[in-house]
Amino acid sequence: MAVSGPASTWAEKLPDGIPRLVERLRFLEGRLATLQDFWHQIESFAGWQESASSSAGTTLLAHLFTGTRSFASGFFTTLLFLFFLLVSGEVFLQRLVEIMPRFSSKRQVVDIWQQIETDISAYLVTITGMNAAVGVGTAAVMWFTGVGDPMLWGTIAFLLNFVPIIGPLIGVLIFILAGALVAENIWAAFIPAGLYLLIHLAEGEAVTPMLLAKRFTLNPVVVIVSLVFWFWMWGAPGAILAVPMLAVTKIVCDRVRPLAAVAHFLEG
Repeated sequence: MAVSGPASTWAEKLPDGIPRLVERLRFLEGRLATLQDFWHQIESFAGWQESASSSAGTTLLAHLFTGTRSFASGFFTTLLFLFFLLVSGEVFLQRLVEIMPRFSSKRQVVDIWQQIETDISAYLVTITGMNAAVGVGTAAVMWFTGVGDPMLWGTIAFLLNFVPIIGPLIGVLIFILAGALVAENIWAAFIPAGLYLLIHLAEGEAVTPMLLAKRFTLNPVVVIVSLVFWFWMWGAPGAILAVPMLAVTKIVCDRVRPLAAVAHFLEG
């Protein structure tokens, strides 16, 4: 409820704010026209051209509606999936232990399961705490720079930071747009996004890696590939779960001798 009010207010500003933003970016008109021509060539090559009868506004609304519906369905599916996992308790662990032929294998299964619980719990607690710190820092930045509604922007920064790499990039674009809607000149519009980027770099490149270094040392290239793949498969829920799933895979491979080479490949 605290976020929905400011969000609706900013949504009402968009129809009047976007033309003003376009006017301020008039000096980039030549470069944007070149980029637009290039994009039209890509669309023509890939067969993405819209029919001539469809207007730009209708197309934009259709894309927004489709994206919102897809996100809502994916979010609901994720909640349903997590609910049944929580209800099942340790049924899967019990079944795995029962089907193992030797006592040593049973003990190994329990050891892997406990290690996954410990490491993933530590990861989620650490990431949630750091994301909350990023949200508080972003809220303070938005208040000091005059953008306003710190609760809204802090919540957006908190949620986007759960998606590595992709989330902060989307956040930078959102904060550039928000700054442009309230700033007196175009250069002041980049101040909120720049400060947000500095907060994210301090958290993502220094503090969080230092806290998680003992538990997680994942290959960054593999992390990016995993993010792209699971985002393509499941959308936003897949991007959020990509790193935990990769970490679970590495924990299992570390403790199963035939998979040691895979664990070494995944290690950062």
